[in-house]
Amino acid sequence: MAQTNDASAALRAPSPGLAEEPARGWHRLSMSQKQVVWAWGFLAVPILFYAGIRFYPTLDAFWLSLTDWNLLRPARFIGLENYAELVSDPDFWQVFENTFAYLLIGTPTSIVIAFVIAYYLDRVRFMHGFIRALYFLPFLTTAAAMAWVWRWFYQPPPIGAINGFLGSFGIPAQPFLRSTEQALPAIMVTAIWAGLGFQIIIFMAGLRAIPGTYYEAARIDGLGEFAILRKITLPLLKPTTVFLVVLSSIGFLRIFDQVYNMTTNDPGGPLGSTKPLVLMIYQSAFSSYEMGYAAAQTVVLFSILLAVSLLQLWILRERT
Repeated sequence: MAQTNDASAALRAPSPGLAEEPARGWHRLSMSQKQVVWAWGFLAVPILFYAGIRFYPTLDAFWLSLTDWNLLRPARFIGLENYAELVSDPDFWQVFENTFAYLLIGTPTSIVIAFVIAYYLDRVRFMHGFIRALYFLPFLTTAAAMAWVWRWFYQPPPIGAINGFLGSFGIPAQPFLRSTEQALPAIMVTAIWAGLGFQIIIFMAGLRAIPGTYYEAARIDGLGEFAILRKITLPLLKPTTVFLVVLSSIGFLRIFDQVYNMTTNDPGGPLGSTKPLVLMIYQSAFSSYEMGYAAAQTVVLFSILLAVSLLQLWILRERT
């Protein structure tokens, strides 16, 4: 009986070889292989989370762009009809023109202004931190609140502060947001001002990262300030400039808050002169409930963002 119990216990006990096999397998890995395993182990959860909130909705938008869906009935596959309607829609081409106007005017203007301010602010020693905080403050302000303040600035006299200031010099009151010619530049000024603080801080970080020995050597060689700027500062700031150009371009292509809040009586008006593509997507989806059509517009916007970003990265890196 005792022999039987011993035999049963021996069968139930795990084999030493099997228990030690995983440990031996782990110990056979090199240090670099173990680092790769640990790295992928830590990255697995955020990658899965990112895939769930980014990749899946993106792929789903591509599918919805090929359907006719208004939330009240199941989506019906219609192929490329939404894209054909988009191409033949005159409002889309107006919106397309507005979107690229924000991009082509807003991006270089904001980058140049931010660099000039950062370049001279970096040389200021008196109240440097306070002045830098003042420039950064608009970036921290809620976009909706900031847009409404600027809308008040653009109002006719005696309410509007800007028209009141112009009137003190005998300049007639300007329509600003009520004009098809002035509305888009007026909104663009607000958008540039809103993002200026962030760009200034990044440029100043780039300027501080340039070793001071370069400047000392250039001055010993007799180079002037403009030559130093052209031959040292700007070339060494190219990585920072690439980052800000791409980020600013994406921001202007996706502009929405300022337009929607500053033209709330006629979103994107007057006569669609300020409407960007993101606002058109919003109106198609949540005002007309044309989800398939809105998804097609989203795919177009995604394609534009991808193409513009890759083109800018290629051009700027080729010149680096």
